[in-house]
Amino acid sequence: MLNKEIPFLRIVIPFCGGIISGLVLKPAPWFIAVCALVLFSGFFISRIFNKRQLNHFYGILLTLSIYLCGLVLSIIEKKQLSTLDQKEGHYICTLSEYPEEKPNSMRAILKLHCVINGSDTIPIKGSLMVWFRKDPFISKLLPGDILRLRCKPVPVVNRGNPHEFDYRFYLENKGIKYYSFAGRENILAHSRPEKPGLRYKSLIIREKIIEMYSARGIADDRIGLVAAITLGEKNLLDPEQKQIFINAGVMHIMAVSGLHAVILSMFIMNLLFFLRGRLEFLRILTAVVLLWGFAFVTGLTPSVLRAALMFSFLQAGRLMKRDVNSINSALASAMVLLIARPSMLFDAGFLLSYAAVIYIICFYRSFYMKIRFKNYAADKVWQSAAVTILAQAGTLPLTVSLFNRFPVWFLLTNIIIVPLSSLVVIIGCLVPLTYPLRFISVPLTLAMDKLTIITELFTAEAASLPLATIENIGMISFESFLFFVFIFLFTLSLLNRQTIPLRVPLIALGLLACAGTVRSINDRNSGELIVYNGISESQVAVRTGRKLNLWSESDTIYPEAARHSMTRGLKVYPVHTLSGPCLIESGGKRILVCDKLTGSLLQNSRPDLVVLKGKYPSIDRKASPDIMPETLVIGSEASVSPRITASQRERIATIHDISVSGAFRRRL
Repeated sequence: MLNKEIPFLRIVIPFCGGIISGLVLKPAPWFIAVCALVLFSGFFISRIFNKRQLNHFYGILLTLSIYLCGLVLSIIEKKQLSTLDQKEGHYICTLSEYPEEKPNSMRAILKLHCVINGSDTIPIKGSLMVWFRKDPFISKLLPGDILRLRCKPVPVVNRGNPHEFDYRFYLENKGIKYYSFAGRENILAHSRPEKPGLRYKSLIIREKIIEMYSARGIADDRIGLVAAITLGEKNLLDPEQKQIFINAGVMHIMAVSGLHAVILSMFIMNLLFFLRGRLEFLRILTAVVLLWGFAFVTGLTPSVLRAALMFSFLQAGRLMKRDVNSINSALASAMVLLIARPSMLFDAGFLLSYAAVIYIICFYRSFYMKIRFKNYAADKVWQSAAVTILAQAGTLPLTVSLFNRFPVWFLLTNIIIVPLSSLVVIIGCLVPLTYPLRFISVPLTLAMDKLTIITELFTAEAASLPLATIENIGMISFESFLFFVFIFLFTLSLLNRQTIPLRVPLIALGLLACAGTVRSINDRNSGELIVYNGISESQVAVRTGRKLNLWSESDTIYPEAARHSMTRGLKVYPVHTLSGPCLIESGGKRILVCDKLTGSLLQNSRPDLVVLKGKYPSIDRKASPDIMPETLVIGSEASVSPRITASQRERIATIHDISVSGAFRRRL
């Protein structure tokens, strides 16, 4: 039944499976060709013997073919990124977006075209993240500008901390494998094309719209918030503003998403109410064109593209007088986006957007009908609450897994903030359209400014409520998937017991509990030494079962250790403050933590492993090689590596420099 109602379900699932498999499978081209030939032969044979009992065989072949397509597209996308030499070179590139100002630098994303090697020009693909020293010239660059840059590419690497955010994978999915540092003097040539690309035009137009807001009276301290709510431009926001909206559980209003697209499309359709009958197609066409214009101006984010594609599919079916399944439209839009860029499957915005919209489509009507209000205002509030609850339920596993937090007062804040932000979005779209008419655009801007003030005040109040957000929670990816399955089945069973009996979600809950139990047992029966790769300091940790003991020069638990403990559910004990050399005994190993390794210290402690901390760690060159540890770990805060004699180096089996090789982990 689902195959007929939602045909894209049997297409999207194997296609996504192929993309995910591309993370671990790297089949040779000949193997892919053989698989394709076998599948093609199977299709040919199934068509010759087209009997009912072979229908299943045909379906299996089709599923495998779609899976193979996802795998091949994923591999092709990864191979398109060029491998660069780690030496200084001259690169011809295009600025992809406006340089983003940071506290001590400016970050720019450059799309690479070619590298100049003497008289040769070698085409390359991919993007480069460049950190420029602050300079007025850099801040005036526009998207689409062509640069000749002299720089040395450095591969993006992770810090190696347990359960850390995979920054390398994140950037690679955006086409970035390398970064570099440069200044104004490294830009050897600069030109501005007469006709920049479509995406570059959209970013320039977005910046001009923000300038229109400022020109019509939006205050400097609120222009960032207005730009974030209406256009998704968060670079102008203060970190404090971002944190307030995160704690209140309404950060999604700053990420241009399907919510914005729905608000705008409903406003346009209601505004053109008089276009009925034969003029209905004009009403739909106008709404679709304006919605795609909005998607264009806001930078064509995955969530807006999903909403624009869905709306287009639904309205196309409406014009053709055909019933369109909303889930099928959502999956069709996902398929289009994934074919264009398979790595989008791993984008947090993509996952959150589709999890929320599919959950709302599946359960909204049944959930809404559980409670009915005769009062019009109460009914509208309940509609908003129902959508908010379902969206939060659908994204809860991802929220916990990705952000390690849960906003407690999300229902209250969304019921108030979403309508306010909806008005801000609508007015924000009207201001550029009426900009030449000052007597209209100025009052609209004033209204938008006041609404933004109210939105910020309500959000700040919600964020300051007791238990506004539950932090320090987390789970691994597999547990997050099982959690999502449980929530989905439980909601389905709660709303329709006849379809799914209660025992089915309970089985899913049991699997989730089993996964957590297996992880817990594995942790309880093991121990390890961890030296985290921190930004300011390498904290030393010893995990004994599910207990985590930390040693550091500060009594603060740094983010690296905090995320590790949250994800694994470890109990963190107060930090042991280091004031001098410290000897730790655990798992039959003697671990010495110090900044200066002297012969007497080695003689007295006889360590199996030494962690050298401090900015200037040192080793006594006179220390006997016979008392050297088997493993030496150098902290990330070290500005210079300690000098080690050849005889001492021969005795040390492993030398691990955290700033080069990442965090250190050793089973105890």
